[in-house]
Amino acid sequence: MHGPASPGWLLVALCAATGAYCLLRMRSHVEEQRRTAGGEAVMGFGMAAMAVPAAAYTPPSWAWPGYAAVFGAAALHALWSARAGTHHLHHLVGASAMVYMSLTMAVSPGHGGSGIPLVTGALLAYFTGYVLLSGVRLVPAVAPVGAGLGWGDRPELARACRLSMGIAMVAMLLTL
Repeated sequence: MHGPASPGWLLVALCAATGAYCLLRMRSHVEEQRRTAGGEAVMGFGMAAMAVPAAAYTPPSWAWPGYAAVFGAAALHALWSARAGTHHLHHLVGASAMVYMSLTMAVSPGHGGSGIPLVTGALLAYFTGYVLLSGVRLVPAVAPVGAGLGWGDRPELARACRLSMGIAMVAMLLTL
């Protein structure tokens, strides 16, 4: 993504840490949580890879279509999973946003093209709303939870993980 290097590296660190925690969540005893955590880990690591500042590393021309293919597959998986519950629709929007950003970067690598303003604006509005709503929902969950829950089963950490990826998505859309 385009923009200053320092915030770019902070975004890389945030997304990579989120992806790593999502991998830890995959050890949960709840099957649905494991599946959700796997998709979120892919998003976290993919966002980290895409957020590497252009000044530090310029990906080859085939990388952006490769990202679009990976996130396109993730979007199809989220669409298929949405049959079981509407919470997968957020994953569909997130993966589709990553496809959109990948294709935008493929069309204008290094030039800072902002894509289609209406689409970028709609995605910014969605993720800004998501971040605000997730932040409000996180506040009551900060209260101590029952003993015996492993790191992968803590609901407040899962919400914080989703909140940080939403914030990262807003940042990536702003620097597109």
